[in-house]
Amino acid sequence: MTSSTPLLDRIRIGSAPDSWGVWFPDDPQQVPWQRFLDEVARAGYEWIELGPYGYLPTDPARLTEETAARGLKVSAGTVFTALHHGPAVWEKTWAHVADIAALTRAMGADHLVVIPSFWRDDKTGEVLEDRTLTAEQWSHLTTQTERLGREVGDRFGLRIVVHPHADTHIDSEANVGRFLDATDPALVSLCLDTGHYAYCGGDSVKLIETYGERIGYLHLKQVDPEILAEVVADEVPFGPAVARGVMCEPPAGVPALEPVLAAAQRLDAELFAIVEQDMYPCPPDRPFPIAERTRRFLRSCGA
Repeated sequence: MTSSTPLLDRIRIGSAPDSWGVWFPDDPQQVPWQRFLDEVARAGYEWIELGPYGYLPTDPARLTEETAARGLKVSAGTVFTALHHGPAVWEKTWAHVADIAALTRAMGADHLVVIPSFWRDDKTGEVLEDRTLTAEQWSHLTTQTERLGREVGDRFGLRIVVHPHADTHIDSEANVGRFLDATDPALVSLCLDTGHYAYCGGDSVKLIETYGERIGYLHLKQVDPEILAEVVADEVPFGPAVARGVMCEPPAGVPALEPVLAAAQRLDAELFAIVEQDMYPCPPDRPFPIAERTRRFLRSCGA
């Protein structure tokens, strides 16, 4: 960091199992959880997310022991939802959410990242449902997300942060704006993933400046513009797009992270900014050097 680089003292940097190619609780192509914890600490990160539920130990005492031994703390858990299907899916959704929320709370974290369901299969590309929601589905999505925010807050003391994501119904600038305008700021905040938002054509700095009070959490990620252009032109699903390398190591891609971090610093809020470079599947020796270089790069930005 040079003397002219502003100190981003409201931004707490972390990383996630995703940056080690971890997408599933158990998969032979993924590194063992012990190796992830060892390497994320060695790369210079203090904060981590839980990743897919069941990848890290789900017993809070065991996980506390393992993270504390490496000087790590948990910033959030992650849940997957299909709330646009309405009250009919509530019980199934809550069964998935409750265990993860309980572990997240037990680990001292305050946030639950909520990812909407995919409209096409992220592996096969099979179209599962229409990519455009009906008015009734939009209504279900917003009211049920508010319900989730209320229940998670009341029962676990957690704040939900909804994650716009490629191949979901909360993706583009228009859909993100529509979702935020229709939900209660007291119940629903946003996890702005800079890579996914760029993937879907959005401008992260503009979003932070327009909806600053709704930004509750950040995922730091970049896309390779050349690969993205091919992916969009060929209508490649998200999973195969990741395998092509659409999410790339900073600072090689877009958006530039310095202006995003500067815009976030201007908000009157303490924010987590968790590095997430989608790399599933990847060779086991690839993530650590990237993680170390990325941490060094973010320090050069003042974070």
